[in-house]
Amino acid sequence: MKKARTKCYIYTRVSTAMQVDGYSLDAQREKLRKYADYEDMVIAGEYSDEGFSGKNIQGRHEFQQMLRDVQDCKDGVSYVLVFKLSRFGRNAADVLNSLQLMQDFGVNLICVEDGIDSSKDSGKLMISVLSAVAEIERENIRAQTMAGREQKAREGKWNGGFAPYGYRLENGELSIADDEVEVIRVIFDRFIHTNDGVAGIARYLNTHGYVKKLRQNGTIPKFSAVFVRGILDNPIYCGKIAFGRRKVEKKLGTRNEMHVVKQSEFPVYVGQHEAIVSEDDWNLAQTKRQRTTGRREKVRDPDHAHILSGILKCPCCGRNLYGNVSKAHSKDNKTRYYYFCKSIKGQTGHECSFRLNIEQNEINQMVASIVSAMVHDPRFVDAIKEKIGSAVDTSELDRQADAIKVQLRQRLSTKSRLEHQMDTLDFNDPYYDRKSLDLQRRYDEQYELIEDMETQLAEIQGQIDDIHQEKITADNIYHLLLAFDEVYNAATEVEQKEFMRAFIERIDIFPEKQPNGNWIRNIVFAFPVPYNGKEIREFPLESQSTVECVLLMSKAQ
Repeated sequence: MKKARTKCYIYTRVSTAMQVDGYSLDAQREKLRKYADYEDMVIAGEYSDEGFSGKNIQGRHEFQQMLRDVQDCKDGVSYVLVFKLSRFGRNAADVLNSLQLMQDFGVNLICVEDGIDSSKDSGKLMISVLSAVAEIERENIRAQTMAGREQKAREGKWNGGFAPYGYRLENGELSIADDEVEVIRVIFDRFIHTNDGVAGIARYLNTHGYVKKLRQNGTIPKFSAVFVRGILDNPIYCGKIAFGRRKVEKKLGTRNEMHVVKQSEFPVYVGQHEAIVSEDDWNLAQTKRQRTTGRREKVRDPDHAHILSGILKCPCCGRNLYGNVSKAHSKDNKTRYYYFCKSIKGQTGHECSFRLNIEQNEINQMVASIVSAMVHDPRFVDAIKEKIGSAVDTSELDRQADAIKVQLRQRLSTKSRLEHQMDTLDFNDPYYDRKSLDLQRRYDEQYELIEDMETQLAEIQGQIDDIHQEKITADNIYHLLLAFDEVYNAATEVEQKEFMRAFIERIDIFPEKQPNGNWIRNIVFAFPVPYNGKEIREFPLESQSTVECVLLMSKAQ
């Protein structure tokens, strides 16, 4: 009686869709079929994964199907044939777990090129050793690469990747980029000395003539809150070098899936490069970043709000004027409220000579009258109605996002290709160590580039969201402006303050009241406002004719 022929499955894999000579899917199949024919085996099934890494079995659908067929004893196979052990997998735990599962159902593994047969004791031992050594070697190479970068950081040198905005790389060293540095200084100055948050600073840069230089790690033309936040959080700008602000870590609940994770704690070293901001300003910025956003509950007169606090600017030092309270006098038992500048040298380090207390009710009514006069102009009403509900155009930003997504896919493909090259690197190659280090360095660089692109995408999406949110906010405010007198006069002081803060960015005042009774020199609006047939953001009131016109209009209401 003729003996039944042994049955087998063959499994092939490449890390990317690219066909590499000697390791392409066709080349692997040809080798395995010849081996099966030589050993008089019947191929009962062929399984192939194209474009999937071997670092774990997740995503390798054909591999998983093969294991299910083995468990189901579907074809009664005795062997699985692979070209090399690296095609079966390169994570030691996955290799051994998958092999154990197969052997539980009487199926062994043969690695044709490596000459390994798991049905023999020596073969199983060899698989254990090779898979473990491959994984350990990979981790050692990564550790060596990161150790070299950390040593550079300790020495105060730039330790890899593109130069941060505001700097350029010259022979591997950071130097200040003259065409970018002003933006960095403006960001820190406004964050420290104004009420602006990161979104407000981004809006200020975009509306005050600042142009973002496009570069390899920043191809988005507009400034965004994500960009500003990244600047404020990077100690590079006060002359420090940080190491490990982001780390490549395994995803929780996976065997070997990696992702980039921001670290809350990391070492910081004194850098060899020139600082753009002082350490004092850096510390002030960090204090504000960490400050709680919760506001203290008012104890005295909770119904009163300093309506223009933080919007009025000191005519001497340019900083915010804040609310001040004068206790009730015995004569009339009336509490009085003022705006004043608290930039006294002993408190803030900034000397200011403006010591006037401006009575709140007077200047509050003046600003309300100016706004009321503007919104009663028929041309203003027509222009506002036209603006409400108008569509916003984000097509250019959408196009940029699509272009970056294409680049991101290319980087992911490059990363997969490097994984494949590391998979197939010959241990017997005399230059194995040098090639491994070079491949590992290039592989790690891909994570930096991928993170840069993901950050750019987040910036673009942030800008798109900001545009839509600004449109919604502007429409709401425009609706309120059309009914300004009714809404404002019926609102509480707290509501009036919120409205003014949403509508007005800043109010510049004269050092003293003008002969015509005017305090206001200039108003800067948060949104474009139609006036005299034009859209304006700044409304100067320095000329006598403009003030008289506005005051006459307000009296005519």
